[in-house]
Amino acid sequence: MTSPVAVHPIVSPWGRFGLYSFYIDAPEPAIVDTGIASSPAEGMVPALEAIGRRIEDVRWILLTHGHIDHIGGAHALWELTGRRAQVVIHEADAPLLRSRRAHVDEYLTGRGQYLQDPDGGAKLAAAADTVISGEMEPALLVKGGETISLGGGVTVSVHSIPGHTAGSVAYVIDGQDDVFVGDAVQVHGAANGFPGFVDPQGYRASLEYLRDEVRPRHLYLGHPYRGADGEPFGVELDAAQAGRALQESIDVETRVSTAACRCLEAGLHETESAYSPFAPVAGELGYAGDPGLEPSPFFTTLHGYRTLFNASTKDEETVTHG
Repeated sequence: MTSPVAVHPIVSPWGRFGLYSFYIDAPEPAIVDTGIASSPAEGMVPALEAIGRRIEDVRWILLTHGHIDHIGGAHALWELTGRRAQVVIHEADAPLLRSRRAHVDEYLTGRGQYLQDPDGGAKLAAAADTVISGEMEPALLVKGGETISLGGGVTVSVHSIPGHTAGSVAYVIDGQDDVFVGDAVQVHGAANGFPGFVDPQGYRASLEYLRDEVRPRHLYLGHPYRGADGEPFGVELDAAQAGRALQESIDVETRVSTAACRCLEAGLHETESAYSPFAPVAGELGYAGDPGLEPSPFFTTLHGYRTLFNASTKDEETVTHG
């Protein structure tokens, strides 16, 4: 790449939150993440008009992962481009783009089993119907390692960074080290005050990879995650802020892992606590947030450690009795 391309954050309204997307002002313009169904019309169109750009000219829709608030607007945005934009997602998260039902299944097999809400699946199905603009097949499935040309010598490299989801990716503008990670760098979490990831080992490895190998000059986050001081980082981080966010994320994972392992080794016990069966983890970490507030990262993350612990225990039993 011969000259830098501009990156413009776009915020779209959604209840008490804003949903963040990023416009890469390349010869073949790209938008990273798409918010929900209303985001393209209500957030992206006016934001692009304000900088003299048109939604119709977007040629790439780059999805960092498959959660509702990142892929919900993909079909609507694709329609606004005259169906010319190419939609990109990691193959592991593609089912969440293809099917609303996949979001319900993910809920029921993960955090949903701890929330004691018999209507939880139905509620999520209704939400998916409302905020996902359409089911669709991506134009390009990635695994990590690909390079996408945005024209004029501008290229974006794709890096697999599993953890938050199995198919989380980072998009890096080559030559200027602008790095878009969606929700793969959680620090202390967002509104729930707890980091959310389904794969603890993958999450930590991805954070270390971003810190040590990718080394962002600018890091773009999917939400304004909070630091150790409780203050949000914002969604545009310079190199120093990125380094701090990555290291704090690793440090938080260490503390959560230590508490989770103690709890799992002692055995899980159902209690009246809202954090049951992981109440000891909340107690050790001093976590007092609402574990039922969607997207319920407390239970998502602790279920990830439980799955890892169970797999490790099974492997040990196989070695012992095999």
